[in-house]
Amino acid sequence: MNICFIMYPWDRVEALTDTTLRMIHEAYLRNHNVGIMTPSNLTIRNNDVFGFVRMIEESDRLQKDTVKFHKQVKFKEELLPMSGFDVIFLRANPPVDNTMLNFLDAIKDEVFIVNDVDGIRKANNKLYTAAMFHGKAGVIPETHVSKNKEYLKRVISESKSDKMILKPLDGYGGSGVILLERKASASVSSLLDFYIHGQKEQKYVIVQEYVEGADEGDVRILMLNGKPIGAMKRVPAKDEARSNIHTGGTAIKHVLSKVEQKICDLMGPRLVADGLYFVGLDVINGKLIEVNVLSPGGITRINKLNRVKLQQKVMDFVEDVVIAKESALNRKLAHQLTVKNAKAKS
Repeated sequence: MNICFIMYPWDRVEALTDTTLRMIHEAYLRNHNVGIMTPSNLTIRNNDVFGFVRMIEESDRLQKDTVKFHKQVKFKEELLPMSGFDVIFLRANPPVDNTMLNFLDAIKDEVFIVNDVDGIRKANNKLYTAAMFHGKAGVIPETHVSKNKEYLKRVISESKSDKMILKPLDGYGGSGVILLERKASASVSSLLDFYIHGQKEQKYVIVQEYVEGADEGDVRILMLNGKPIGAMKRVPAKDEARSNIHTGGTAIKHVLSKVEQKICDLMGPRLVADGLYFVGLDVINGKLIEVNVLSPGGITRINKLNRVKLQQKVMDFVEDVVIAKESALNRKLAHQLTVKNAKAKS
C-alpha cells in the first residue's frame, strides 16, 4: 500500500512516546510505501491535489527498533499526486487546519482518510461532545458554551457546586483549563474577559460541571472503528488540575469499568457514522469530557503498560479497508466488462 501521514514536522517527534511514529514504523515494517508531509506542503498542480511528500527511502535492512528508526530513517522529497495514496493519516496537531481539509475535499472519495475530512470538520472542537445526546444519556457533564459574558457569570453564580471548569472551546492538550472555585469568584469576570476578548475576535468559552474525582485523574480510551482497543489512567501531578502527560501527569494501567464500556458502546456507532475511525475519548468518573479526533495519542504508554502493540491493530484495520475497497472495485470492473461483452455479442 501507499500510505501518507500528514503530520507535524519530523524534528518535533518525541521518539520515545510518539503515537504517530509507532504507526509510521509499523507501516514501514510491513513494507508499505510510506511518506510524510506537513499540511503546508499540499499543492495544486494542473487542477489536481499534489503534495511535497518525503518518502521513506528503501533500505537493505529493516530497522526494528522504533527510536533507532526515527534517528536513522532517510527521506526523499517528491511532488506526488495525493490520490495515488491508498491511505492518508491526518495526524497534524490541533487546531484543525481548514485549508488542509479544503485541499483534501477533492480526493476524499478516492483515498481512505483517517479520520474523514467531514468528520473532522464536525468534531474538531468541544462542541461535538457538549451537545451530544442532548444530555439525555447521562454521560456528558452539564456544559454551557457561549460568548456572552453575563450569561456565563450567571451560570457560575447559580451553580450549586463549589467548583466548575472553565476552558476555551478550541483548546487542546489541557491548554487553558482552569478550575473555578466559589471562594475565588471575584476573579471570574476578569477571566471571562481574557478568554472571550483576549484575541482579535471574540472566542467561545466553555463552563462545565466539575466532575467529582477529577483530582484523581482521567481515563484515555483509544477507539478504533467504533471499538475500544486500549486504555490508560492519567493521574495529575501534585497541585495540578490537568491529567495530561505533558503537564506532568502519570500513566497507569487501567481496565474499563462497566460505565466506561457503556460510553464506548454509545459512542462507537456515532464515531463510525462520522468517519472518525481512530479517536481518543477522555473520561472522568463515568463522564465523557472530550473526544480527540486530531492526532489522538497514548499508544506508546498503553503498549508499555499492557505489553501490546496497538499500532498493529490500526494497520490491520486500514489494510482490511483498502483490500475491501479494491475487491469491490475489481468486482465492479469485471461485471462492467461482462455486460459490455454481452452487448457486443448480440
